[in-house]
Amino acid sequence: MMLDMFSLKGRTALVTGGSRGIGKMIARGFLEAGCAKVYISSRKAPACIETAEELGPNCIALPQDVSTVEGVKALVAQYLTHEDKLDILVNNAGAAWGAEFDEFPESGWDKVLNLNLKSPFFLTQALHGALTKAGTPDRPAKVINIASIDGIRLNPQETYSYHASKAGLIYLTRRMAARLIADNIAVTAIAPGAFASEMNRVARDHGDEIAKRIPSRRIGRDEDMACAAIYLASPAGDYVVGDTIAVDGGVALASPGGL
Repeated sequence: MMLDMFSLKGRTALVTGGSRGIGKMIARGFLEAGCAKVYISSRKAPACIETAEELGPNCIALPQDVSTVEGVKALVAQYLTHEDKLDILVNNAGAAWGAEFDEFPESGWDKVLNLNLKSPFFLTQALHGALTKAGTPDRPAKVINIASIDGIRLNPQETYSYHASKAGLIYLTRRMAARLIADNIAVTAIAPGAFASEMNRVARDHGDEIAKRIPSRRIGRDEDMACAAIYLASPAGDYVVGDTIAVDGGVALASPGGL
């Protein structure tokens, strides 16, 4: 049946930043779509373990800070003690920093670029063998990078490193996709808009006000994010390679601009 194309039955996934927010939405969705196991990673061990317990026995916590290459390698070493291949990698862990132009610090640049742009590359690189082992021409392994609509269009806030990192991640997605599809690994990205989370406290705390500025007239729901990720991760999305899907109610691509 056509609906079977959206099943993740028997597949194994790793979601970074999976203890809360968008990562947790995706992890829960993957489990409900039939994933055999979903491994979640986050910097704070108690939160990671708590979320894994909440999501059930098929969710396994792998606490780790992936903001450095050393941390990336440590996470991969942990994962490979459990599995020898990986069907789906979701590079979701991220950070933001806002400051006025004349006061923007180097620390705010390095923290955001390292986690949002450098880590997805090196984590995918370190898991290349496990992804290659899982992928076939008929069913490729998947890498889904979580970008942002701030990589497509500007927001009013002075988040210089965040804008740069997410725009870079969208183009990095295309570059990695061009290389890795030869190994039966399909790389794509999602660019979320306003979803209630610890990172997007404005949407979380002022959702009704934010909704007035969104063409769809609401902020994102958990299932909006989960279903987009399920589509890309499942056989239904096997022929999507290198694309970035904006999941934002029309903000980035359906909002009239100009003067």
